[in-house]
This record gives sequence, C-alpha cells and structure tokens, in this order.
Amino acid sequence: MTQEQEAIERTIKSEDIYEGRIVRLRVETVELPNRAYAKREIVDHAKGVGIIAVHDGDQMYMVRQYRCAVKERLLEIPAGLVEPGENPQEAAMRELEEEVGQKATKMTYLLDSYASPGFTNEKLSLFIAEGLTPSEQHLDDTEFLDVESHSIEELYRMVMNFEVVDAKSIIAILFAYQHRDEFRSGKLCFKE
Repeated sequence: MTQEQEAIERTIKSEDIYEGRIVRLRVETVELPNRAYAKREIVDHAKGVGIIAVHDGDQMYMVRQYRCAVKERLLEIPAGLVEPGENPQEAAMRELEEEVGQKATKMTYLLDSYASPGFTNEKLSLFIAEGLTPSEQHLDDTEFLDVESHSIEELYRMVMNFEVVDAKSIIAILFAYQHRDEFRSGKLCFKE
C-alpha cells in the first residue's frame, strides 16, 4: 500500500443532521489509517462562482456587503451560487449582471478552489469577465450590497494590509495584480 493510500479515511457511517436551501450538515464516522475511528462534521455546500471583472484597463468591480457569519461588511468580488440546471459560466454571467449591473461578452474559466476543505466541500469556480457593458442591477430581496470600483494596485495594497479578508477575493486580486499589464493592454490570453 502506498503512503497516499494509507492516508485515506474510510467512511463507516454518514448521518444527515440538517438540510437547508444552500447547505446540508452531516456527521461521518470514519476509520483512520491507524484503524482508529473519528467523527467528521461536514457541510455540503452548493457550488458557487466568482468573477474577476476588470474595466477601463486597471479598475476592478467589487461589492461590499454585510456577512452575518463574521458580523462585518466585507469587500468581495461579485459571486453567487450556481442555480439548478445552470452551468457555472451561465451563473457567472447572471451574477455579474445581478450584483454589479454589467454584462460580459465573454466569461473565461480560470480555476476551481475549495473554501475550507477541513469541513466543507464548497467549491467556487473563478471566471474572468471580458467585454463589459452597462446593464441593470437585479439584487435578490435579501441582498443589500454596494458596488465599488478600485484599481488593481489599490486592491493589492488592501490585501497586503489585511483590509480584504475574503479568500476568493484575495485569490482574484492576486491573480489580477499578477496579470495587470495584460488587463491594461487588453491583450488577455487566458486559457478557455
């Protein structure tokens, strides 16, 4: 048996504790590689998308909203859930228009990331929006957010000064900062 195979936990029992609209909580009993047993509390979370929306060469659309879980208003990239029957790219197009009031002519997939794999399987697909044109914002009845626009350099400084603390947004800002010359020149050459 390889070291990788030895490090895998085997689920013995899985029990659903709660099921909501966005999350489901379950407790799993697992057998560890040393044959001991442990409990794992797992949050199954709906798939999400996040959008890097750069305009005017070096300005990036962001949203500021109150997050009840951390009791703070956070600065974040536009993001949301993938609805049933929708693919992530369609969700990214929809979320950008709903939250920011911008339509994109092109939405390029960048990467998938896990929010906090120690307890949740929440996966977020990150996209780059191109060809932005003004549209109308369509917030849900329970959404209260402000749209902001910041330069990529300013956002980078905010990350380095711990003013942006949302993980998906940090990933997006660092990526945009690394590729700021490509955004400025309009010569984006990201994989499709």
